[in-house]
Amino acid sequence: MKEPHKYFDQVFITVRAGDGGHGAVLNAPNTQKQPTKQDQKKDKDKSKKKSSLKRDFDGSLILPMGGHGGDVVIYADEGKDTLLDFHNKGKYIAKRGGNVNAMGVLSSLLRNGIAAPTLRIPVPVGTVVKNKRGKTLADLAQPGDEVLVARGGQGGISLLEVPQHQKKRMMSLTTSVMRDESDKVLVHGQPGEEIKLELILRVVADVGLVGLPNAGKSTLLAAITLAKPDIADYPFTTLMPNLGRLGGDPTLGAGMYSSEATLADLPGLIEGAHLGKGLGRNFLRHLRRTRVLVHVVDAAAENPVNDYRTVREELRMYNPEYLERPYIIVLNKIDLPEAKDRLSLLTQEIMRIGNNGTASEPKPSPEVPDESSSDEVDMPEKTLEDYPPPLSVVGVSVLKGIKINEMLKEIRAALRKCTDSNEPLRVPPPP
Repeated sequence: MKEPHKYFDQVFITVRAGDGGHGAVLNAPNTQKQPTKQDQKKDKDKSKKKSSLKRDFDGSLILPMGGHGGDVVIYADEGKDTLLDFHNKGKYIAKRGGNVNAMGVLSSLLRNGIAAPTLRIPVPVGTVVKNKRGKTLADLAQPGDEVLVARGGQGGISLLEVPQHQKKRMMSLTTSVMRDESDKVLVHGQPGEEIKLELILRVVADVGLVGLPNAGKSTLLAAITLAKPDIADYPFTTLMPNLGRLGGDPTLGAGMYSSEATLADLPGLIEGAHLGKGLGRNFLRHLRRTRVLVHVVDAAAENPVNDYRTVREELRMYNPEYLERPYIIVLNKIDLPEAKDRLSLLTQEIMRIGNNGTASEPKPSPEVPDESSSDEVDMPEKTLEDYPPPLSVVGVSVLKGIKINEMLKEIRAALRKCTDSNEPLRVPPPP
């Protein structure tokens, strides 16, 4: 696969459940022979042998059946992180059920065919499973979540083949009596279900790192987690999202373990990413599950404020709901003189972009509309100034380790704000 970053998060596969095992055509046991005087001592054993045939609660005979075909289950596995393996193998077939291992006389030794095991297919946590029509079957957002996507076929029944003069008597014991040759179709197991599925991976992370290429997102992830993303001095070093685990807040004591969070480093965005330019559009959907966004801005760039606006505008054009989420600004590379000298000015300019909710409240119009006017009012499109400002702006140097603790403090505070909020997180619809 030449460009795995284009295929790691979406794939089409076909799954087929196992067919049911076949039943058998059995001859009825010979019950017409009467014991002689010499066999009187064996009457009791024969009666036990006759009664040893499996019977239901109403006394009817129970005939063996073919084994059930294997089901197909897709489950979320923490050990998986991409869907690339599915591009090498696009069809999955479960085993068929076992046949009734007999073609002879009905006896108590006959057993049902062996049921086939369930075929379990692991996928990364956060995978959405859809059918070929686009209907969502499951959203496997938690480890261990699973969905049954194809049911195995039922096993075939067994039939008794008896002479014509015995049919009436045997039919009083069981309904599985072969009437003619056409009944043999009932012996065959039913086919398993086959379905074409679309798997879409949406990264499960608490914090999403966004920014222009080479802003320092991967370096930041490597500095505060154990992740080892590719880092280089050229654009688009990150081709696929990288995940890292942020340790808990040590000031919480024993509660630090419950404050751990997952960070996702997404490939850099460029202007026009929402239209498909660069790599952005392929990965913007991975922000859907995040609770907090961290905008990494290169403070030593020519125009950091414009870079910040570019990223925010691309998020707004892709899905405005992303701009409603809590976020902080990380001004990176403040160890460089051109960034250090204007850090205070950049912080003030960025904090002025947005409002705290008071300015964006719709005001009632003083004019009374005519009765003939439409009830629908066209609301003006929101701009960046109409959305909430960042919770904080932190200047750091990830490479030099300057003010890393202050940045972590702000990230954890933003996560606590989401946790303490009574309002549920608004999840935008999938694009």
